[in-house]
Amino acid sequence: MTVDYLVMAVYLLGIIGVGWWGKKRAASKSDFLVAGRRLGPLLYTGTMAAVVLGGASTIGGVRLGYTYGISGAAMVFAIGLGLLALSIFFSARIARLKVYTVAEMLSLRYGDTAAVISGVVMWIYTLMLAVTSTIAYASVFDVLFDVPRWVAVVVGGTIVVGYSALGGMWSITLTDMVQFVVKSIGVLVLLLPIAVVKAGGFSAMADKLPDGYLSPTSIGGQTILTFVLIYTFGMLIGQDIWQRVFTARSDKVASWGGTVAGVYCLVYALAGAVIGMATKSLYPSLASADQAFATIVQHALPTGVRGLVLAAALSAMMSTASGALIASATVANNDIWARLRPRTRPAATGSQDGDEIRSNRLAIGVLGVTAMAIACVLGDVIEALTVAYNLLVGGLLVPILGGLIWKRGNLPGAMASMIAGGTTVIAFMVTDGLLANEPIYYGLLAGLAAYVAVSLLTEPTEEAVVEAWRRRLVGEPAPATPEFSAA
Repeated sequence: MTVDYLVMAVYLLGIIGVGWWGKKRAASKSDFLVAGRRLGPLLYTGTMAAVVLGGASTIGGVRLGYTYGISGAAMVFAIGLGLLALSIFFSARIARLKVYTVAEMLSLRYGDTAAVISGVVMWIYTLMLAVTSTIAYASVFDVLFDVPRWVAVVVGGTIVVGYSALGGMWSITLTDMVQFVVKSIGVLVLLLPIAVVKAGGFSAMADKLPDGYLSPTSIGGQTILTFVLIYTFGMLIGQDIWQRVFTARSDKVASWGGTVAGVYCLVYALAGAVIGMATKSLYPSLASADQAFATIVQHALPTGVRGLVLAAALSAMMSTASGALIASATVANNDIWARLRPRTRPAATGSQDGDEIRSNRLAIGVLGVTAMAIACVLGDVIEALTVAYNLLVGGLLVPILGGLIWKRGNLPGAMASMIAGGTTVIAFMVTDGLLANEPIYYGLLAGLAAYVAVSLLTEPTEEAVVEAWRRRLVGEPAPATPEFSAA
């Protein structure tokens, strides 16, 4: 595999070079955190597709296809549906808010108190997402180079932290675009058709596969519903996703570019399931379904192409890792640390931007090391990812979407929803297990009931706050007030 290793090494060096090039563009806080809010359709579509399709979507999608057949596409399909819903119904309004974090949106809508709890929940979610992505690409390094887990984590993590800290969102956007192209070529153009041909075509696959592998619901209706509740709704409110929306140069770019990325996700979902089915027909008795992706790559692809496809898998994982890392750093620095540190006299604009960039770079470095340390000791990626999404959706979905679509929702209702939804999710994960379906079901119901009931039983949000919020949503300048001028 010398040639394959060389292909991957060239790819990784190229990623570092692109990240260094992006450093020149990060001259302000806006440049560093949201790429100056000036991405056009091409860059926006590429970076959005790259951040949502990570290791779980690539390796996990193939594993589900190997285990359940065509219905294994359900998880990644749910991600695509969520991105489509976000882009069609919400992204234009989100882009017009001109904020940096989800917690800032909640602060504008409900007041600063709502931002505190939401900031902590969102930080835990984004950090755990970074951890799971780190484990995913470290597992590839581990297998390929036969090194201890901690070495794989440190090597891969250092690359991701390095280019993320160099130029922030500009570096991540440019590397995401490279990774999007490599991933599209490696998985869709090369691996998919080669795997199907190796398996003898679709008719031969159908003859060899177990019963039910061609059914779109063989994975189970309850499992599909859980995927929708966790991943579709998770796409609507995650900081890592919203931060990409903030990069669009206009609300039309956010809407149309995200829609194209969502359609791409649906295609990617079907591709992963079909690759898994081809692997099942060729190698029906693997010791673990987790080996499906590595097995088909190792045995079906020629030298050189194999290296490119493995680079594509790394692309998927590193895109999600870098997106989660900058999201976690943004939340930690802007929503948590900024509220704890003592306020100082405002500096000149240039000096203030420099301080903000240094502060966010430091946050990326510290959280990157933290994610690597957790990844070295954590075992089950799926459990960690499920916990993260359960807390995110159970605690924040209702107050976030409620704030966007229901005028009567208020701060007491939002706080009650976060507490009721979050505690219910945690309680059922403890009693029923981390991978159970019930935590998200009951968490959402509890959060919705608390939001509606408490909002109706308490005073409505002040009209001045509602009007300022309305003007932000439609893109009109709102008069600055002491409470909301920071956003």
